[in-house]
Amino acid sequence: MRSLKAEILADEEARIDGYLASRLEISRSKIKKAIKEGKILVNGKPTKPSHILKPGEVISIEIEESPESPEPADVSFRIIYEDSQIIAVDKPSGLTVHPAPGIREPTLVNGLIKIRPEIAGVGSNERPGIVHRLDRDTSGIMLVAKTEEAYQKLQRQFADRLVHKSYIAIVEGHPPEEGDIPLSIGRDPHHRGKFSVGAYSTREALTIFRKIGEVGDYSVILACPFTGRTHQIRVHLSFIGHPIAGDPIYGKEGGPIGRLALHAYCITFIHPEKGERMELCSQIPREFEEFMGKLAEKLKKLKFCNE
Repeated sequence: MRSLKAEILADEEARIDGYLASRLEISRSKIKKAIKEGKILVNGKPTKPSHILKPGEVISIEIEESPESPEPADVSFRIIYEDSQIIAVDKPSGLTVHPAPGIREPTLVNGLIKIRPEIAGVGSNERPGIVHRLDRDTSGIMLVAKTEEAYQKLQRQFADRLVHKSYIAIVEGHPPEEGDIPLSIGRDPHHRGKFSVGAYSTREALTIFRKIGEVGDYSVILACPFTGRTHQIRVHLSFIGHPIAGDPIYGKEGGPIGRLALHAYCITFIHPEKGERMELCSQIPREFEEFMGKLAEKLKKLKFCNE
């Protein structure tokens, strides 16, 4: 038995039980139980599951959990950068980040435990070292914490929106040269596993994008999310009429590269030990380069939407 201890700075108005269930990927019933037992506090005081959070409130959490640790397994992925505190990996498309009910194949976490066993237990038993996620079919760069201190500091940076990311996407049609999509999203009440704009319970979300160029009926864009909602870029681009190519949930299967055409390209953050801002980028996947042609060279000179 171990405890999940964390402090989270609320960044929107929302019911605390739903907010934490989504944020921590813990069932709402377990969150409610912990609140009633006084294991979750707001600004140092007991609260209720129905409490409406206000931006800036501090949520203190201490929840006992007893999940089994993931088993080590051979998993193929590339390490982009590593030091004593963090690892940046290049996650392949088709690789799930961490074990979950219904996931039988080895995950990125299983592979990390195999090559870096010291990560076990950092942050949580189930998802050691994981401070953010990518969808299974999205490829690209991910940060992983190697120590508890790095885990806590990176978690806080994500909560305070000090981490900035960019994604390469191939989308259907021809969107404007640039734009912003400030639309709140939430779980779609009619489709399990799907998110949508205009759902009953939504959370603030903002994505900006910049078009790199066009290839036939498709466009290549750089998308930069300023919030970290599940499926955010996929939902936003689909809503404005330009779904990501090969997206079976929000667009059409197949597409020009035979998979979801979304790649986590670059990330910038403050190093948890050195205190200096770092910028790391992954390689543009070969299937993207082959489709984009000369546009790939343009992308290599442009890392974020505001450059």
